[in-house]
Formats: sequence, structure tokens, C-alpha cells
Amino acid sequence: MSSAPHRIAILVYDGVKLLDVAGPADVFGEANQLGADYRVALLSATGADVASSIGVRIAVDGSPASEPDPDTFVLPGGALYPRTPVTRDLIEATRGLAVRSGRVASVCSGAFVLGAAGLLDGKRATTHWKIARELADRHPKIRVEPDAIHVRDGTTYTSAGVTAGIDLALALVEEDHGPDLSREVARALVVYLQRAGGQSQFSAPLQGPPPRSPVLRTVVDLVTANPVGNHSLAELAGHLHMSTRHLTRLFREELSTTPARYVESIRFDIAKALLDQGHTATQAASLAGFPSYESLRRVFARELSISPAAYQRRFSTARGGP
Repeated sequence: MSSAPHRIAILVYDGVKLLDVAGPADVFGEANQLGADYRVALLSATGADVASSIGVRIAVDGSPASEPDPDTFVLPGGALYPRTPVTRDLIEATRGLAVRSGRVASVCSGAFVLGAAGLLDGKRATTHWKIARELADRHPKIRVEPDAIHVRDGTTYTSAGVTAGIDLALALVEEDHGPDLSREVARALVVYLQRAGGQSQFSAPLQGPPPRSPVLRTVVDLVTANPVGNHSLAELAGHLHMSTRHLTRLFREELSTTPARYVESIRFDIAKALLDQGHTATQAASLAGFPSYESLRRVFARELSISPAAYQRRFSTARGGP
């Protein structure tokens, strides 16, 4: 690991969402307990303390001018955006920090501030699904991906709402220090590491621990991003530029299963999430990539000893539904 500290500047302002600040900051703080060296500074445009969206005061370390050049600049979301225009001082502070930073990241509606500063023009980006259309309409030069957990375009990162900021921070830790440390941070914070950037904002976390091998983690990303795609052994091996024999051996050695069964297990988790969201069993089977309702029913019978419809009724009852 590098001996120099990795400086992170989080720009806060009146109306900022507290979790958008605390979530990523806690990820970096927990990483420090495991050997990383992140130095987090909370900054405001003027250097004055701010009030969060729930009224909790946030003490800051200073203004952008008082802080050394950051390695990472994080812009959290706030309750004001996109309801009100972004203030001129916040735009200027954002531009100033961005040009001095190695990478720039936003959480939730923080994308509207980056957009107002012109920092997302010509780039792919995401935000909370409820306001994604507004982001696209207000800033037509941004290629908005409304269903992603987080999106990277070069050195610019954007993420969806609330806990997606934690997902993004974990991804940044993994980029800096590798998957093992990122996985330990996730365990310490009792959060899931499986939510890949391209995974739907509506998807439930996949069950079980994520694969340790980057190759197998790529398989998870491919299937969750496009569950209805062709994920046969030959297609996966071709995408990963390896032989089918080698890929099969990786699955057997690390996960004690076959590629086909593992793809099926990912689709099974996605189908359960779709049922939880109110989709019919037939819709869930189609959207999760199963060739038919009957094939989904067989997997439910094998894994849970109940039908998809029975699973959905139990979930509705547990949640207080009809």
C-alpha cells in the first residue's frame, strides 16, 4: 500500500443528506482500521458549518481553499435538488475541487450539482431513479443510466440514492486496495458487497458471499446487469477470454458448482426480488432470464420447496401486504 495518505474531500452544504455524508465516510474510516490510510475532510463552500436536511449540524474542517488537493472529491446529495437551482457558490466550489482532484464522485442528487457545474457533459451518469428523468431533461448532454447502482466514466463516478453511496465507496476502496479489504469493510459494516455498479436499483442483494476471484465476480456483474442475456458456458468463456475448461475449473475449485448452476442461482435471486416487488411469477421468470415459468417453478421447488406464487404470498404477509 502507498505510504502517502489518500485525501478525500466531502463537500457539504445546507440541506445535505446526512447519510450521503456519513455512509461513504464510515466506509473510508472502517478501511483505515484494516490498513488503509484515508484522510477525510468535510468542507463547505464558505468554510462555515452547515445544517443537514434533518436539521443536524455538520461541523466542517474548512473551505476548499484551506484543503490540499484531494485524491477523491465526493459530492453528497441533498433535499433541495432538483427542486431548486444549484447555488453559484456551490457550483464554483465544486468546479474548483473537481479540477484539483484525482477522481470525482457524487451520491444521489449530488449529480445535479455536478451537472450544473458542467462536469457530467458527454459522460454516463446515474442518480436516484425518481429524479433520473429530471437529470436527463435538465442536462441533455449527460447520458443518464437510470437503473444503475453506480456508474464510472473515466475518473467520474455517480451513484443512486441513499445506501448506493456506500456501494460506491466500497467500489472505490476495492479500486484502491483490492477486493479482500473491501470485502472486510463490508463485513464490518454489515452491508452487502454484491451490488455491482450495473445492477438494478430495485434488485435485492444476491445471497451468499461474493466470489473471491475477479473473474467470477465479473460473471456476477454480467448476469445481474443483463439476466436475460446468453450466459452459456461458451459465451462466458469467450467474454472472459479463457477456455471453457479453465472457467469450469475455477467455478469448481472456488464455488463447488458449475457455471450453469451458478448463473441459475443468480437468476433465482433476481426472480425472488422481482416477486418481492409485486411482479407476477410469469413476469419474474421472463425478466430474470428463465426460459419459462415452469423452469422457474422447478428451481423454487428445489430450493425452497414451494411455488413462486406461494413464496410471493408469504412475502406479502410478512410485510403486512394483502
